[in-house]
This record gives sequence, C-alpha cells and structure tokens, in this order.
Amino acid sequence: MNPTVVLVHGAFADSSSWNGVVERLQAAGYPVIAAANPLRGLASDADAVAQVVESVDGPVVLVGHSYGGVLISAAARDNVKALVYVAAFQPDTGENALALSEDGKLGPDTTRTIGGDVYIKPENFADVFAADVPQAAVLAATQRPVFGGALGDAFPGEPAWKRIPSFALIALEDNAIPAAAQQRMAKRAGSEIVEVSASHAVSVSQPQAVFELIERAATA
Repeated sequence: MNPTVVLVHGAFADSSSWNGVVERLQAAGYPVIAAANPLRGLASDADAVAQVVESVDGPVVLVGHSYGGVLISAAARDNVKALVYVAAFQPDTGENALALSEDGKLGPDTTRTIGGDVYIKPENFADVFAADVPQAAVLAATQRPVFGGALGDAFPGEPAWKRIPSFALIALEDNAIPAAAQQRMAKRAGSEIVEVSASHAVSVSQPQAVFELIERAATA
C-alpha cells in the first residue's frame, strides 16, 4: 500500500500550486492531500498541518514548499516516513525564514503590506517567484498573502529532519530562497539532494521533477 502524500504550500501560493504534482501522484496510485496552509503564524500553521497528518491512517510522506518546509519540520508525527523539501526552508532551532533567505530578492523592495499581510508586488512576482511560469501574472493576481510575522517566527524545538529521512529539491534559479541557501540547509540536514534548473515555483513549472523526488522518498 502506498503512503499518503501530504503536500504543504508556502507563502504567496495556495494548494492549486501542487495541481501538476497531484495529478501525477494520483495516476501512480498515491493517496494525496494538498493541505490548506493558513499562513497566519508558525505555531498555528504547524498545528493545522499536524492535524492533517494525524488524520491519516497509515504512513505519510510529508512535502513542503518554501515556508511549508518550516511547517513540515514542526508538524511531522510518528506516522511520517519521509520529509521532502521543495525549494524550501529546513530550519534548525531558533532560526527563521527571513534570516535564512536574506540573500534573495524577497524583501521590502519587492513586497507590500496590507493590513498586516505581506504580498509580493505584481510587478516583481515573476522575477522573485515564478520566472519560468508562463502564467506568472495570474499567480501574482491570485497569490495568498502571509501574515507579516510568520516568516520571522523563530523555529521552536528540534526539527523533524533530525529524526526522519529527508529529501531536498534545490531550485537553481530561485530568487526567493537562493539555491546556495537551499543547498546549505539540505547538506546540514543530510538530505538526499536533487538539483533542478527552475524558479521558486518549481512545483508549477516542473511538476514531473517534484513527483519523481516524492516517489523516491515514498519508496526508499
């Protein structure tokens, strides 16, 4: 029996960013849940993901994109057999997403805040997030904002990658989380690494590569 794959999107995206990956996983016989990430804060977001994981009867492969990597590092439970980080953060105790991505283009010049929520400016969205996605303008218009404090929340406790096998897809043309930062985090975690020439939105632009890494984690 195949494990259930739980997909966790990050900031400025929603569950539809996994559509191409979901289609491939389902065709291969994997049960899939593309969790709705509230994007309200690390503690509450991780709790929401943990509840999804706990609802699954059987083994889980837990997959996070971007800020979703922070959440899977906190939300993994005993039924999680593998973690997959897709152009994602792999924080250690006390670290936060903003500091880990400080060399990227995501910052005050490329974002705007509305009522405490942070958006990428439409004119910067393609460059920062989705340079290789033809429908980048649509993604910019439909982006889910993240509460401003969420990316600065310090990671509490011990991250799950210290006890659960992990896999990392490095997006080499990522301007949100620089590839060098992704590589540092993945090597520190001892993750099995795959490099892909893609933007931060690699699950949209190259769903096959993401699917293949998830399947590798599922069958390891």
